[in-house]
Amino acid sequence: MPQKQRDRKSRTVPSPESGEQAMIEGILEGSPDAVGVAVIRLDCGCRKMAAVDVSGDPASKIIMYRDNAQSICDQCKDDHGDFRRVVKQFISWKKPEPDQATMAMITAKVLGSE
Repeated sequence: MPQKQRDRKSRTVPSPESGEQAMIEGILEGSPDAVGVAVIRLDCGCRKMAAVDVSGDPASKIIMYRDNAQSICDQCKDDHGDFRRVVKQFISWKKPEPDQATMAMITAKVLGSE
């Protein structure tokens, strides 16, 4: 029984990942040429996102947002989400995903190589 209560609570309180996923889905819906969405998480909790096409070019404008907030933080307003504050970056791929070679090319072009 305690497990069900915990599950119910987790469904009613949105996690950052669920808000992020909703934004990804919205960006993909508004970007018919997109094969994925680049997600850049910043140390302040804000996120930068943009759809990318099969060539690794932008397929949408860059969107900055922060979960459960009216706007992005003051630091992001000042520095526009400076790359030095990135804590994680990845591409959320649209189904069906491109082949591995295309995904690697897009990732390198959009996020850089490690």
